[in-house]
Amino acid sequence: MLDKFREECGVVAIYGHPEAANLAYLGLYALQHRGQESAGIASSDGRNIHCHKSMGHVADIFTPEVLGRLPGELAIGHTRYSTAGDTVLLNAQPFSVACNKGRIAVAHNGNITNALELRRELEREGSIFQASSDTEVILHLVARSRERTLSGALREALLQLEGAFSLVFLAQDHVLVARDPHGFRPLAFGRLELSGGRICYVFASETCAFDLISAAYLGDVEPGEMVSVGSEGMTRERYAPVRDRAQCVFEHVYFARPDSIVFGRPVQESREMLGRLLARECPVDADVVVPVPHSGVAAAIGYAAEAGIPFRQALIRNHYVGRTFIEPSQAIRDFGVKLKLNPVRHLLEGRRVILVDDSIVRGTTSRKIVRMVRGAGAREVHMRISCPPTVSPCFYGVDTPSLAELIAANNTVEEIRRFVEADSLGYLSLSALRESVADENHDYCYACYTGGYPTDLVNIEELMGAKDRRR
Repeated sequence: MLDKFREECGVVAIYGHPEAANLAYLGLYALQHRGQESAGIASSDGRNIHCHKSMGHVADIFTPEVLGRLPGELAIGHTRYSTAGDTVLLNAQPFSVACNKGRIAVAHNGNITNALELRRELEREGSIFQASSDTEVILHLVARSRERTLSGALREALLQLEGAFSLVFLAQDHVLVARDPHGFRPLAFGRLELSGGRICYVFASETCAFDLISAAYLGDVEPGEMVSVGSEGMTRERYAPVRDRAQCVFEHVYFARPDSIVFGRPVQESREMLGRLLARECPVDADVVVPVPHSGVAAAIGYAAEAGIPFRQALIRNHYVGRTFIEPSQAIRDFGVKLKLNPVRHLLEGRRVILVDDSIVRGTTSRKIVRMVRGAGAREVHMRISCPPTVSPCFYGVDTPSLAELIAANNTVEEIRRFVEADSLGYLSLSALRESVADENHDYCYACYTGGYPTDLVNIEELMGAKDRRR
């Protein structure tokens, strides 16, 4: 899937390492796929909080010189793609402020669905906002709390929030993290053993961040749980009553890296099962199975293995396409897709091709890819999608288009097939998706496929309008 969905961000937190900022940098590097707009790191040396953030990619922002200005054994980090707020440096995270709780910093993954309502209330009481991100609302709620401790203030703030959030907080001498009561967005924790028997605790959106720094994955921060790490060790507490889980199934369909464990389950295992079940439900007589890179690769491997049809990487992705490029003065049809993908002609010419992708959203990119494969000589092009039709927008941290732009919300499968110009089109069923992620206890959110949202949405008109303004 090529830039059709975006998630807000990835977060990381480090406690108890002499090079905490460097570890946070490496964690963000591993989480770069979760956001390419901006990145930031805040560290604490026990007295002051130091923060650096900028627009761009992690490796470009955090040079050795910059990391050298982020001392201390505690750090949090964030890499962002906006689902709420404008694309400006003011909205880059972490946010840092001095208040009656001391100097604190926060980074957030998700989407606060009642953020506009809370912001208006805070502004009426005199709060001044610098950014348009919902994360700043959380910071104001903590700062205005009459609770004497930061953990108490954070607990009070969390109980006012609706929607999806995995938070990492940094104080002068400890780190706090929390997940919303439904557990929409992932947040894993682990540890790294240092010399002298010391333990470094680490938190991240995905376990691939732990692999890079050789940290052991211990488990997940539980939905409705707040974890504090300080000199006294790790303290875990449930700040909210247990609610029905609503883990984002799209993490396993697309977002997470296949080498991660998300919600306690290996992502690669889920995606290969998506492909196997897709082959059972939507078989077709063909010569070759071709993934749309890279999100379609694991599902295509599963499809090919189940169907007994050769798997071929016949679409090659250019990894080095930036946000801007020089377009030729003379218009070239489907130039944007050609810049990112190039067909291997001898693998496609004269063959009946099954294209496996993770989703169709607007349909325009899929149509361009189908045309590209036909242009390379394919005799037939059959599209297979490793999830059900996307019929509803997400309000929990996935930047899906508005309802009017979702092709499956307004067209039948046959109408979509004609639009993308494929010889056939097949989607995975909802029941097969549940089976693929082993959802025996109904722990996942499927709102984008069903329209059934697990929370009462606040300010739905504003949420829909915000999506329209970001088009």
